[in-house]
Amino acid sequence: MSSAEQVARAAREASNLLQTISSDQKSAVLRRIRQVLEERRSEIVLANQQDKEAAQREVEAGRLSSSLFKRLDIETGEKYATLLQGVDDVDSISDPIGQVTLARKLDNDLDLYRVVCPVGVCLVIFEARPEVVVNIACLAIKSGNAAILKGGKEAARTNQALADAIQHAIATTPAVEGQTKFPERSIQVVSTRDEISTLLDMDRYVDLVIPRGSNALVRHIQNNTRIPVLGHADGICSTYLDESADTQKAVHIVVDAKTNYPAACNATEALLVHSSVINTVFVEVARALLAAGVRLHADDRSLAAIEQAGLLADAGAAALVSRATDADFGHEYTDLDIAIRVVDSVDEAIDHINTHGSKHTDAIVTEERKSAEWFMRRVDAAGVYWNASTRFADGFRYGFGAEIGVSTNKTHARGPAGLEGLTIYKYYLFGNGQGAGDFGVGQGKHQFLHEDIPIDNSVRDKFVL
Repeated sequence: MSSAEQVARAAREASNLLQTISSDQKSAVLRRIRQVLEERRSEIVLANQQDKEAAQREVEAGRLSSSLFKRLDIETGEKYATLLQGVDDVDSISDPIGQVTLARKLDNDLDLYRVVCPVGVCLVIFEARPEVVVNIACLAIKSGNAAILKGGKEAARTNQALADAIQHAIATTPAVEGQTKFPERSIQVVSTRDEISTLLDMDRYVDLVIPRGSNALVRHIQNNTRIPVLGHADGICSTYLDESADTQKAVHIVVDAKTNYPAACNATEALLVHSSVINTVFVEVARALLAAGVRLHADDRSLAAIEQAGLLADAGAAALVSRATDADFGHEYTDLDIAIRVVDSVDEAIDHINTHGSKHTDAIVTEERKSAEWFMRRVDAAGVYWNASTRFADGFRYGFGAEIGVSTNKTHARGPAGLEGLTIYKYYLFGNGQGAGDFGVGQGKHQFLHEDIPIDNSVRDKFVL
């Protein structure tokens, strides 16, 4: 048996045991994880510094992108504190496992319940972003799932240090008498591509694959497994300035959406501008973007407006402006670049987004509710915003505690997926000896009642441990 198959089988065994773990046990493990991460902060930060030093050499050699490099850091500013807060936030979320979402009386003594349950075993493959180890592990634990994690080699030291801390925390959480001990192999780490190739074939053991990384990574996963995949290949987000857009709002929203974190999948990559505001609102937005060092890939009409407003008089600003090509639209820059196109109606903006976007997150800036609601209804994306930055597309900002990723799928999870993205449901049917043939038309046959049972707290939490 290969090492990858051993990992998968151990994850399945852990998943089966996790079905009987109580909410209190999960909470105890999460609190212990937070404690160990705090205790081991210095060694985890040292590992992160070593990863960044090695990665910087790769960037200088042209073998690693600067956007990927930026995602490695977990130590500067409040990043480590945010990582710890994420553990607390997940712990504070109500445990959904065992909750009833539908209750129906099919007949006397024949009651049906739809009950939230874990997905099972999740294989999570990610590049950079070592905080994903903690985010996914905590969400998996809270939702009763086993997780197999594979991070990128550029963050290998940090990933291993975080995983060691989590596994130590699980192993040293005191067992509760009379309850199933929390399975130590519920969170596992693999390190080689060969192991991933093997695991992608193991639909017998693995229930869901979650890739987080580049377009190439996600598409490779999608094309090489029979296992359901939750995620998105591109983050091509657009912001549209409608004819009634407020200038102050437009400037703040667009600059934030582009510059707050350009490498993120929810950063705006395309700016669409209604022709009626090209010489007013747009000029101020362009001025602010140039001041922030953003490179503008402008179509003919927006380029003419930029020139007419005198924004190219400064040589530094002029160096940041170029004529857009067809390839600029539908391109994910993950950097301080933005493609600009002028449109003549909200419908033209919508058509552009639905053609060139990636169904991730798109925004409209307008003072007209009718236009906003039309845009939000017609744009085919996981998130559609009115007068807000696309950067809000994030599980932490949505109050999910953390996220397993952003899904553009149209399956059980869409958009920033938190705890609910790791849950599914099963049906409990409580009978008293009935057979399906007892029901129908004719003498002696029963008729279904199909009466909904009100879901109060006692019914909702009927199967929560």
